Amino acid sequence: MLNALFVCVHNAGRSQMAAALFNHLCQRKGLPFRADSAGTAPGNAVNPAAVEALRELGIELSQAKPKALTQELADSAERIITMGCGVDAESCPAKFLVTEDWGLDDPAGLPIETVRRIRDEIRARLEALIAELEGNDR
Repeated sequence: MLNALFVCVHNAGRSQMAAALFNHLCQRKGLPFRADSAGTAPGNAVNPAAVEALRELGIELSQAKPKALTQELADSAERIITMGCGVDAESCPAKFLVTEDWGLDDPAGLPIETVRRIRDEIRARLEALIAELEGNDR
């Protein structure tokens, strides 16, 4: 089973949406891939707009809790993807992890319409990633 890890600074929006969407899409396709998420400076709670944006797709995120990036989490992942470091460049996980960075806007404090756009961009990138992983898995 391939493990992916989505990382951002606060683990409250982008990385939470990415992990939940990745797991949902892979489960629907019956693929042996799973994802987790973490942050370098985890927030206190998941962004309510991120919860709402995923609920609109039938994915429940209300019980998710931000968690810290650990060496164990990083070591367990075959693929580590950071979400963008515009929030706090000093805490940017891409500085100390071998990753690919998607450079996504941080949804913190943004209206639901903007969070939906970020969610949809995450989904499009995830669909491309899953297609790539499917091709490599054969």
